[in-house]
Amino acid sequence: MNDQLNYKLYKTRWLVLAVFMLINLTIQLLWISYAPITGLAADFYHVSDLQIGFLAMSFMIAFIPLSIPASWLIDTFGFKVAVGIGAVMMGLFGLARGMSGNDYRLVLISTIGIAAAQPFLLNAWTKVAANWFGIKERATAVGLVILANLVGTALGMALTPILIENVTIPQIQLLYGVAAAVSALLFLIFAREKPPTSPCSPEEETRSLMLAGLKHMLKVKGFWLYVIIWFIGMGIFNGITTWVENIIRPRGFSAMDAGTMGAMMILGGLIGAVIIPAISDRTGKRIPFLRVGMVCAIPGLVGMTFAQNSILLFVSAFLFGFFLISTSPVGMQYTAEVTYPTPEGTSNGLIQLFGQASVVFVYLMEALKRSNGDFMPAMLVSLALLVISTLVTFLMKEVKR
Repeated sequence: MNDQLNYKLYKTRWLVLAVFMLINLTIQLLWISYAPITGLAADFYHVSDLQIGFLAMSFMIAFIPLSIPASWLIDTFGFKVAVGIGAVMMGLFGLARGMSGNDYRLVLISTIGIAAAQPFLLNAWTKVAANWFGIKERATAVGLVILANLVGTALGMALTPILIENVTIPQIQLLYGVAAAVSALLFLIFAREKPPTSPCSPEEETRSLMLAGLKHMLKVKGFWLYVIIWFIGMGIFNGITTWVENIIRPRGFSAMDAGTMGAMMILGGLIGAVIIPAISDRTGKRIPFLRVGMVCAIPGLVGMTFAQNSILLFVSAFLFGFFLISTSPVGMQYTAEVTYPTPEGTSNGLIQLFGQASVVFVYLMEALKRSNGDFMPAMLVSLALLVISTLVTFLMKEVKR
């Protein structure tokens, strides 16, 4: 029972959250699995580094036109139906990519199919939390979903360079595709749309229709301020994870170092996504945690930009991930609260849309690299943008409850 409002919270919520976390984990594994072996994959498929990078960027590109329709499906038919569609697509195209052999064109087509499934998963984060969790658990629930995403990314970063020593790239992708299909099946079996009774009061549950909620949300200043932070943060994160090997290669680091750096960044995010949102829920505050996270992420990015030895590189990546990534669930829940009564699927979906639109920054990083492949100019631009987004947090106001 909720101590204050006496609304029942069912233990089943953790099972629903677990299978939802699992499919989010596997789609991130599919997304990032080529990044730490960019050079090896380019040689294997006889294509350029940019074409391998495009496999990751296609997820962000596909998200842009599909985000609003996915949000509409989530808010209209419920997350189980909408997410179920995405889960099935992920499993089928994941298996197809593993069976594509050394044909880059088939790999690209299959990857686009996986990418089309992603909006159905990412846009339901706050919807699942709202349907099953009380108001004081929702940032924590979203934080756990983000944790699952980070675990998937970390596995792709760390496991792929290890597997490539013993098996081929198609075999690795087939293994990941099987994992995606199994996770999709588990979601279809165990996911439930809603508990028998509401986890919160009617005032916290009732939401507008999607169109009315969308119109309201676009007028909220706090929403647009967080859009700036989210766009920049996702741009930097996606850029570093996409070009991780290329960024550190000119400084003499190996593909294994690239995988370790990415894994350390994700490990920091994992720990931060568990600790920070829980404290935010307990205190009922969002803005202080956004500010601290952005300010403290700056030294981590500085270290990743200039580090010449592996220890400093890995420590910097950990700190950057801990502070930047931990702001995501707090910011997501802040957006759901500041845009009330906009439906959670709509607010979540539009925030995710702007985050995926940061693919332009991924392209920009590649365009800014020097002739010798050095990404230093792109990293300096990232630092400047991170400072700007930090300043934006001081314009935001706490939501009155």
